Amino acid sequence: MPKNSKVTQREHSNEHVTESVADLLAHEEPVDYKRSVLNVTGEAWDKQKDGEEELDAENRPAWNSKLQYILAQIGYSVGLGNVWRFPYLCQKNGGGAYLVPYLVLLIIIGLPLFFLELAVGQRIRRGSIGVWNYICPRLGGIGYASCLVCFFVGLYYNVIIGWSIFYFFKSFQYPLPWSECPIARNGSLAVVEAECERSSATTYFWYREALDISNSISESGGLNWKMTLCLLVAWSLVGLAMIKGIQSSGKVMYFSSLFPYVVLVCFLVRGLLLRGAVDGIMHMFTPKLDKMLDPQVWREAATQVFFALGLGFGGVIAFSSYNKQDNNCHFDATLVSFINFFTSVLATLVVFAVLGFKANIMNEKCVVENAEKILGYLNTNVLSHDLIPPHVNFSHLTAKDYNEMYRVIMTVKEGHFKELGLDACLLEDELDKSVQGTGLAFIAFTEAMTHFPASPFWSVMFFLMLINLGLGSMIGTMSGITTPIIDTFKVRKEVFTVGCCIFAFVVGLIFVQRSGNYFVTMFDDYSATLPLTVVVILENIAVAWIYGTKKFMQELTEMLGFRPYQFYYYTWKYVSPICMAVLMTASIIQLGVSPPGYSAWIREEAAEKFLFYPTWAMAILISLIILASLPLPLVFVLRQFHLVSDGSNTLSVTYKKGRMMKDISNLEDNDETRFILSKVPSETPSPMPTHRSYLGPGSNSPMEMSSAPNGRYGSGYLMASTPESEL
Repeated sequence: MPKNSKVTQREHSNEHVTESVADLLAHEEPVDYKRSVLNVTGEAWDKQKDGEEELDAENRPAWNSKLQYILAQIGYSVGLGNVWRFPYLCQKNGGGAYLVPYLVLLIIIGLPLFFLELAVGQRIRRGSIGVWNYICPRLGGIGYASCLVCFFVGLYYNVIIGWSIFYFFKSFQYPLPWSECPIARNGSLAVVEAECERSSATTYFWYREALDISNSISESGGLNWKMTLCLLVAWSLVGLAMIKGIQSSGKVMYFSSLFPYVVLVCFLVRGLLLRGAVDGIMHMFTPKLDKMLDPQVWREAATQVFFALGLGFGGVIAFSSYNKQDNNCHFDATLVSFINFFTSVLATLVVFAVLGFKANIMNEKCVVENAEKILGYLNTNVLSHDLIPPHVNFSHLTAKDYNEMYRVIMTVKEGHFKELGLDACLLEDELDKSVQGTGLAFIAFTEAMTHFPASPFWSVMFFLMLINLGLGSMIGTMSGITTPIIDTFKVRKEVFTVGCCIFAFVVGLIFVQRSGNYFVTMFDDYSATLPLTVVVILENIAVAWIYGTKKFMQELTEMLGFRPYQFYYYTWKYVSPICMAVLMTASIIQLGVSPPGYSAWIREEAAEKFLFYPTWAMAILISLIILASLPLPLVFVLRQFHLVSDGSNTLSVTYKKGRMMKDISNLEDNDETRFILSKVPSETPSPMPTHRSYLGPGSNSPMEMSSAPNGRYGSGYLMASTPESEL
């Protein structure tokens, strides 16, 4: 070292060394040790490789605007579940009373964990694999588990988009093809298809025309070529949106994120003008306060919060990794979380306005059919005309008049009433028929739309909305796969994206065979719930307990320019992990209490029947859960027992734009002096914290890189203690 250097001058002076290591290092001119004699890693400096790393950091894609990014996060988090899952849970679990536990859990679980994922993605600027490898490498399996879960979810989620595409193209005709039962010809006789007559036109179209479904999961039945083509179109759309990166998918988000709101508002206005819409909305929001004390309601609310925001998938981290480091991700987390909640409530209003209209239609149909039965009994003298109230007019029979007549007949004919086969025709019974998922979108909603004026227009709008909601979520899900893989393994983006879509399409053929709907149900119920809960718990533990909540809060203060509320400190450290552990335990108990099964459509009976999964299907189900969770223990064991290099003895130092970053946070004052003046290498205290997680050879902690605005990982160097003779 030159004799006029600042360290040498201090060493030969009589002054006491009082500066901290941080002060001394800050005063020194930056030296690139890869190019100097102090590079003791034994790694030759590769100018070309070093330049590539620099370019990779500088050229990382970025969002064109803040609006584009917000729309992408909204498009990802607002999905099909907001339209067909939330309204069902709201109705099932106490109407308006369900909103209370949902909102409480959104605030204490959803918002803090969503903010956490946004923050780590933005700070480290890598996908889920890179983020968790650097925060806590022994828990690096989190990123790989997220990728696997994203793959499983993407497989069946795109099938639902394929179904929506099929219905979309079928909507361009009048009358709609599911408005009436088909006529089967038997010689000169024309008869209604028996399966349709015993169910309904929309149910028949869904199970027979669209899915051509088999009677059980064991009956494959071969491929459904119509749905195979639709699945190919769906994967082509996703591939085209992904292949040019976030600039392309970001532009897609302008349409795919905003269009569903246009459709929902149009449906709400149209729905409120329908007869009976108010009945549906009043029934929806009539609070059943006793439900708030039911633990099952809280469990289902927590699960819905968890999946509504897309926690654990890696898509949130991937999208935020393309942000600038000074972006206010706390504002983003709050905005997206509450827009998600608002969308769920808006969709609930729309769904139950339409279902209220449908319930009135079905109730009127019930009244007409049963009035005809009563007239028949009157004409055959089974019933006396004296039982009919004098004000009742059969040509204009109202539901109120029918209910009055029904009660009189039931009272008088108490002993033989069941033989008459009369139905009560109560509007509340129709409104209580809870439907969710495909049952809501492809049966209940399509049936309601057949009664709309200009029904093809509304059908086209509805299924185009479902396609857009699905594509927004699929782009985020695919980003949860492609971003971490491309960041980690440096594969070509275009080649990997195309290969991934082709592979997913081939594997996804299992969902477009005649028994494919049963596999969709299996994947939806079991491939993600438990593994993702474990993933998010470990994410929370990695940041709050291993990296350190105080340290993380300090990093956020530097990044955001203000200190986040103490509320986040306590939720990250205590509340969220406990709540998530309770949710995981409840999910495991639920799995044990309720034997896995599915609803099969039996063609001969024209009805659904609950069946248990056969042994081979149970093996697939268990394999899905194990495979999605396998990276977590596997990576932990490999790094815990040093089966892969952990590089934990390196000092993480990065030289970037004239500033040197270092990790010496746990040195005492006397240790700092020894660190500078130690003459014997063995006496030099390690500048790494004793609890410091593995950073890998040639790496540093990105969470401490306040000078790396473009998210470069940086290069790590070994720092040898320098003998006094060289000073």
